[in-house]
Amino acid sequence: MTSDPWDRQVVWWDVGFVLIVLLTASAMALGGDSNARELWTAYAAMAVMLVGYAVWGAPAARSRDQRRALAYTVVLIVGTAVAVAQGGLATFLLFASFTQLWMLLEPPRRAVVASVALGVATTFAIAAQQGFDVPTLIEAAPQMGIAIAFSVLLGLWFAATMRRSEERARLLHELRQAQAELAESHHAAGVTAERERIAREIHDTLAQGFTSVVTQAQAASAALDRGEQDRARERLLVVEQTARDNLAEARALVAAFAPVPLQGSTLAEALRRLAERFTAETGTPVTLDVAGAAGPARTGGATGQAAADVVLLRSAQEALANVRRHAGARAVTILLARGGSVPGAPPDVRLEVTDDGRGLPPGQVDGLGLAGMRERVSAVGGTLVVEPGEGGGTRVEVHVPASGGAA
Repeated sequence: MTSDPWDRQVVWWDVGFVLIVLLTASAMALGGDSNARELWTAYAAMAVMLVGYAVWGAPAARSRDQRRALAYTVVLIVGTAVAVAQGGLATFLLFASFTQLWMLLEPPRRAVVASVALGVATTFAIAAQQGFDVPTLIEAAPQMGIAIAFSVLLGLWFAATMRRSEERARLLHELRQAQAELAESHHAAGVTAERERIAREIHDTLAQGFTSVVTQAQAASAALDRGEQDRARERLLVVEQTARDNLAEARALVAAFAPVPLQGSTLAEALRRLAERFTAETGTPVTLDVAGAAGPARTGGATGQAAADVVLLRSAQEALANVRRHAGARAVTILLARGGSVPGAPPDVRLEVTDDGRGLPPGQVDGLGLAGMRERVSAVGGTLVVEPGEGGGTRVEVHVPASGGAA
């Protein structure tokens, strides 16, 4: 089926054809060059043309049905020739007839053949007005030949214009389809990226917090078995505080806010609370060294400079989680400093987490935590190095641009 804009255009073709037929009928009635029989014969031919257009022509124009178009073409050629044979003013019908042939018939060669047929039939009809003698036929032939040539040239130009319009419409349709597919692809990519982000957030916050809760609950249970109620109470207090922190983290994650430790505080303060909590939960002392601080601002969201602070805080959380699970360390050091990672390069913010534990096993492969840490650091234009420490253990070093984070 054709599109709605084309349907609206065809309505104007309908109106134009009816007006030309009515004007031709009026001109023949007022011209006085036809007797009553000829006039009524011409009117009958034009009425048949209108009926044929209503039955076959108009539907063919909207559906591009070539069988209907061919049926109407026969009615159009015969009707025009009969009307012209009754009076010269009926040649006004040729304006509509030639145009309709090119509007209805596909491909263009059919319209060319039909135009020639209409021209020849009209030539014989003009000759029939004078008794169908040879001189009249010879006189009318050149004029009709010019009309046919003009019709064919105009029709070919019209067909080429229509083809270009259809091609533009097709390309526009394909472009819109491509835009829709691209938008769907971007949406799918955004959904995937958001799922990965949420997975990293859950791993870096809730999963670690629940691990701490389980560990402290086991320690409290063991203390109760030994009759150490004070020790058990201390562990239960740590469980309660960790559970509260996890609840706050979950609410912040749902609200897409900054990590709870960074809300209304600096990165150094958040790291200090992280170190104190780690020491309280594991008994492993954590030393925090903040060097080269430059007037940190309070952080209220996870955009702008705060985005890099989030990366540094999450990196410290993941590094301490790995110390808890794998290192068996006796001491941990966290260093937060402003400085250049490469001599001569712009300054950046550096975070180091060093422990004196067992160190990296041979052939170590990044797990989900380290992989997520690398993605976070890379997203803010930073670098991550995980390597053995100088005196044993493991050293995790993170650099982020100084313009994106505040010590």
